[in-house]
Amino acid sequence: MTKVIIVDDHPIVLQGCRRLIEESGACEVKASRTFLDAFQLYRRERPDVMIVDLGIAKKALAGLGYIRRLRIVDKSLPILVFSMHVEPTVVRKALSVGATGYVHKDASPEEIRLAFDKVRVGQRYIPGELAMQVALAPDPGQNAGLKDFTRREQEILALLAEGRSYGEIAEELGVSYKTVANVSSILKSKLDAETLPDLVFKAIQKFGPRAAGR
Repeated sequence: MTKVIIVDDHPIVLQGCRRLIEESGACEVKASRTFLDAFQLYRRERPDVMIVDLGIAKKALAGLGYIRRLRIVDKSLPILVFSMHVEPTVVRKALSVGATGYVHKDASPEEIRLAFDKVRVGQRYIPGELAMQVALAPDPGQNAGLKDFTRREQEILALLAEGRSYGEIAEELGVSYKTVANVSSILKSKLDAETLPDLVFKAIQKFGPRAAGR
């Protein structure tokens, strides 16, 4: 049985999200409209997954502090951010304070279910269209680590984050399939990653903001 707590103060959104999650096989879904109540509910219920909106009570990014607080007491709890924000800086902050995955409220039901299914088994999730922007968006003063990567490695990492196949990347960059495969292996080795989502997250950790709450 998967126990889920959803934190969102929009009744219609909350109802829709709850229905989708229940259809995904979660046997018990509970909801809270405030972060204080949600934290108390977490302590009482010890859920398997938390789904968190970043904006509660007209406080646009209050959810970042809530996620940070959860991570202090629970290092392994899967946390899926369900938000209207699509700005790469916001996504990066959410991931850097401890979110396991991120999905937009305008995403299709299929993508929301996919995000939930990935996160609840401990896998990381970022929508493909956001992954490149999040991983490599400029952040002055924080991207010094890029010097450790060649231009070709950066290009291939960006395209991998978009969800491109090795063949598509090879065609776009005018290189061989083998080259793309080799560079991808090098990237995974450099960032100690096994899968594409891990590669994107490790890139965020390396290149993204260190002070996520700033």
